[in-house]
Amino acid sequence: MAGGCVRLKSAIPIPMACAREGEHLTVNLPDKARNSRVLVLGGTGRVGGSTAIALSKLCPDLRLVVAGRNREKGAAMVATLGGNSEFSEVDINNVNSLEAVLSDVDLVVHAAGPFQQAEKCSVLEAAINTKTAYLDVCDDTNYASRAKSLSDRAVDANIPAITTGGIYPGVSNVMAAELVRAVRSESKGEPERLRFYYYTAGTGGAGPTILATSFLLLGEEVVAYNKGEKIKLKPYSGMLNIDFGRGIGKRDVYLLNLPEVRSAHEVLGIPTESLRDRSKVQQLVQLFDPVVRAVDGIAGERVSMRVDLECSNGRNIVGIFSHKRLSVSVGTATAAFALAVLEGSTQPGVWFPEEPEGIATEAREVLLKRAAQGAFNFVMNKPAWMVETDPKELGLGIYV
Repeated sequence: MAGGCVRLKSAIPIPMACAREGEHLTVNLPDKARNSRVLVLGGTGRVGGSTAIALSKLCPDLRLVVAGRNREKGAAMVATLGGNSEFSEVDINNVNSLEAVLSDVDLVVHAAGPFQQAEKCSVLEAAINTKTAYLDVCDDTNYASRAKSLSDRAVDANIPAITTGGIYPGVSNVMAAELVRAVRSESKGEPERLRFYYYTAGTGGAGPTILATSFLLLGEEVVAYNKGEKIKLKPYSGMLNIDFGRGIGKRDVYLLNLPEVRSAHEVLGIPTESLRDRSKVQQLVQLFDPVVRAVDGIAGERVSMRVDLECSNGRNIVGIFSHKRLSVSVGTATAAFALAVLEGSTQPGVWFPEEPEGIATEAREVLLKRAAQGAFNFVMNKPAWMVETDPKELGLGIYV
C-alpha cells in the first residue's frame, strides 16, 4: 500500500566504509522497509535507469517498478535488473494514470525531466494525493521553489518528500551542509561564503533530457548572493580556474543558475554561488545527440564537484567528490537519497537535501558514503592545499 515505508524521526545510523572502484556495498534496510516497492519515473532514461540499477545493487530485496513510455526499453531494463523488477507504462501528464501506479508503491523517484519550464509539480501533487513518499532529481530553481510551496500539503498527508536530490544538486548540498556544521560545531570562525564548482568531461554520458536541460539553462540569469544580497549575473560569465584535485586537475568554470545556490543560502544562511565547466555546454549546443555519444567515447565522462567554505577567521575548507563516470555516479547518488527516505530519515513535508528535516544530520555521513561508492577521490573538511594537485611549499612544511 502507498505510504507503507518506515518513517522514523531520524535515520538508523549504519557504519559503512566507501566501496572502492569495481566494488559495491549492500544495504540492510529495516525489516518494514526491506521489501518496499519503489517506482522510478523515467526509469528507461539515463538518470532513472542508472538509479534503478544502483538500487538493485544496494538493496536487492527492493521491488522496483521501472516506469516510462517505451515498452521495449522498459523490457530491456527489467531484464538487466532481474526478477525483483517490473515495467509500467506511465504518462506523467495523465493524472489518472500517474495516481493509479503511485497507489501501489511506497516511494516514487521522479527522474523524468527536464524540470525547466514545467508549469506545475504534477508528480509531487499525485504523490501527496496518494500518500506516497517522494524524491526528485530536479535541477531547476523555479521548479524546486514550486515544490517547496507544497510542503504544508505534504505534512497534512504525512508524506516525506525531497526535491533536488541527485548528485548536483543533491550530494553537493549535503556536502555543503556538513562543511558548515563542522565549522560551527568547532566554533572556529563563522561561515561567510559557500561556492559550488562542477566539472564534467565531454557530456558525462548525457542523454537527450540532460541535453535539453543544458540548452534551457543557457537562457537563465544566474542568481547569486553577495553579503546576503541577491544579485543577478549573466550565464557563463565570471570564469575562474579551479583545482579539482587528483585525477581532474585545474579546469575553467563559469556561472550557471542552479537551485542549490538559492536553497543553501536560505537554509544555511550563507552567501553562495555556483560555477560549472563551460566546455560541456558549448559541445551540447554545437553537436547533435549521436555525435555527442562519439565525443564521450573519446573524452570520457569524469565528473567532479568541489564545495568551498570561507570563514570569518580566514579559515577555508573544501569537500571534493570525483568519479570516472557521471552516468553511474548520478544513479548511485540518487539511490542513496531513496534509501535515506525509506529508512525514515525524512520528516513529512517537502525539503531540500541540506535541511535536517530532509536528511537528518546524523544520517548525512551514511548518505555521503553510499553516494561516493566508486569515487576515486572523496574528501571532506580539508584545507585546499591538502587536496589540490600542485600545492606550493613555502618552507618548514607550510603550503599554500
